[in-house]
Amino acid sequence: MADQPQDTFAPASASGIAPARRSQRAFSEPGVPLIHQINGLGLWTLYIKEVRRFFKVQTQTIWAPAVTTLLYLMIFTLALGGGSRTVLGVSFATFVAPGLIAMGMMNNAFANSSFSFLAGKIQGTIIDYLMPPFSEIELMLALIGAAVTRAVLVGLALAGAIMLWPDVQLAAPHAWAIVWFGLMGSIMLAFIGLLTSLWAEKFDHNAAVTNFVITPLTMLSGTFYVIDNLAPAFQTASRLNPFFYVISGFRFGFLGRSDIGDTNLHVLQGAIGLGVLNLVLGIVTYVLLRSGWKLKS
Repeated sequence: MADQPQDTFAPASASGIAPARRSQRAFSEPGVPLIHQINGLGLWTLYIKEVRRFFKVQTQTIWAPAVTTLLYLMIFTLALGGGSRTVLGVSFATFVAPGLIAMGMMNNAFANSSFSFLAGKIQGTIIDYLMPPFSEIELMLALIGAAVTRAVLVGLALAGAIMLWPDVQLAAPHAWAIVWFGLMGSIMLAFIGLLTSLWAEKFDHNAAVTNFVITPLTMLSGTFYVIDNLAPAFQTASRLNPFFYVISGFRFGFLGRSDIGDTNLHVLQGAIGLGVLNLVLGIVTYVLLRSGWKLKS
C-alpha cells in the first residue's frame, strides 16, 4: 500500500490551533515588545527602588524641607508684623502654613521625578529603565508614584513641624480638598519633573527649569498673599497659573476659605481643572516615553 501523504504541520491542539501556528502568533516582529498583561511585580520593584533611593538620604529629602519651611514661616511672620496681621479672618501664620506645606510637597515631587532619567543619562545607567519588560504606562506609574510618595512624606513632616509654631491653628473642615489638591499638585509637578528629565541632558538644564519656571510659578501662586490685593492684570495672570489653584485649594481644605472664588463651586471647578490638566500631562508623557524621545537616540 502506498504511503499516505504526511501533513507538514503538527496535529491541532484542543484549541484548534496548530502549535506551529500558535507559536507564530505568540511572537511579534523583532524589536517590537509584546506584553500581554501588567507586570505587577516589575512595577512594584521599580517603585520600591525609587522610594529606597530617596529614603536612604531622608535627612536631605524629607526632613530638610521641614526646617526650611519653618524658616520661611518665621521670617515672613516676623517681617509682616507677627501675629497682629490677619488674612482671610485668621492670623498670617495660620494663613500661610497650608501654602508652605503644598509648596514643599510640589517642589519635592518635581525634584524626585526630574532626577530619575537625567541621572541615568549622565551616569550611563538609563538602560536599567529601558531594558526590563515594562510598558510605558508601568514605567510612568512607578516613577510618578515614587515622586508622590516623597511629596506625601514631606507634607506630613512639614505639617508636624508647622504645628509646633505657636500662632498656627489648623483644622480640616474640608478634608477632601486637602487630599485632592495635595495629590493633584504633587502629580502635576511629578509629571513636569519627568518631562524635564526626558528633555534635559545635564543637571544645568534641570536647574534652569527649577530656577526659571518652578520657583517663579511657586512664589507667584498666592502662597504668601491673597491675589485680591493685586492689580486686575496681575490677578488675571495669577488665575492662569495652575500652582495658584493647588495652593488656594489646599488652603481651603484647612481654613474653609480661599481666594479662588466666592463660593465652594469655584473651588470644585478648580479641582476639576487640575484633574484635566494632569490627564493631559499624563498623555503627553506617555506619548514621549513611547516614542523614546531623547532616551533611545
